[in-house]
Amino acid sequence: MIQASNIHKHYDDLHVLKGVNLNVKKSEIISIVGASGAGKTTLLQILGTLDYPSKTKDSSLIINNIDVNALNEKELAKFRNKNLGFIFQFHQLLPEFTAIENVCIPAYIKGTSENKAKEKAKTLLDFLGLSHRLNHKPNELSGGEQQRVAVARALVNDPLVVLADEPSGNLDSTSAEQLHQLFFKLRDTFGYTFVLVTHNKELAKMADRKITITDGKVSS
Repeated sequence: MIQASNIHKHYDDLHVLKGVNLNVKKSEIISIVGASGAGKTTLLQILGTLDYPSKTKDSSLIINNIDVNALNEKELAKFRNKNLGFIFQFHQLLPEFTAIENVCIPAYIKGTSENKAKEKAKTLLDFLGLSHRLNHKPNELSGGEQQRVAVARALVNDPLVVLADEPSGNLDSTSAEQLHQLFFKLRDTFGYTFVLVTHNKELAKMADRKITITDGKVSS
């Protein structure tokens, strides 16, 4: 699903990623761990096409057999919307919209009709145990509920890969555990592929593989 080869990232004189190689299989859940500043989030942003790797000889990023580094900005935005889902530590829900409206936004950007987008959003929110919260705004939801809405939003376009950056970092232990179990339920039910950056040791151990980043390199 993902083949990243010799990925480097420089910010002026700071060499953050130093030749990272990473392969992710379809329906695999991998965790990426490491100390703060090791390059975990930078790598996730590059895998998610939110940032570009530094141009380096023999560097490549292939997602579902597509060389994403060869796409122009318009093509890349379309690819990202259609094929990638994102979950962040802070849910990033729009406060003026209801749960179902927040979930529908990526589908509308894709060009999905309102009826189909809402039907998909309702199905996801029901699967996530939020059928009674469709018309509630974020400030009327608990932290765990808000993050589940964010998960539904990430899945509404049936992405090839879901990328999550500290998805449970802002949750209490009970909500975090429920979210972790949810990722595996989604993978087992729908076959989603997950790449998770986390400091949570329990989530890291639950993954099919744990990747450790040390000083910009994969150390395990």
